[in-house]
Amino acid sequence: MQAEWLALGGLAVSAFTSATILPGNSELVLAAFLYKWPGWLWPALLLATVANSAGSATSLWLGRVAPKKEVSPRIQRWFQRYGPAVLLLSWVPLLGDALPLAAGWLRLPWLPSLLWLTVGKAVRYLILAWGVLAALHA
Repeated sequence: MQAEWLALGGLAVSAFTSATILPGNSELVLAAFLYKWPGWLWPALLLATVANSAGSATSLWLGRVAPKKEVSPRIQRWFQRYGPAVLLLSWVPLLGDALPLAAGWLRLPWLPSLLWLTVGKAVRYLILAWGVLAALHA
């Protein structure tokens, strides 16, 4: 039982850092965790989603408190057109790390931003978990 808890801690750290400018690969860590402990699906999904969302929330906050900076016109147009819903894409590699920062700089509303980015991250992890478990049962 101890190994599962340590692995969940590693998953949390990986998921958090993966959502910041720090390097990390939470998808690989989640896939390895589910390969080893498929019965821990829901705790692993919940933890990965919460930790990854917390990492993006940190970036969102940093964008709000950082000195005002220019956001690329393309990203600015996305936010003007779709609002916080753009944060559904915050799971996309590279682009996703910049979106919460941009949302913070643009002072988008906190709660809708957090909700949209959490939904995007949860869906990404659900799809990944489904693929891992499907491969295990094939």
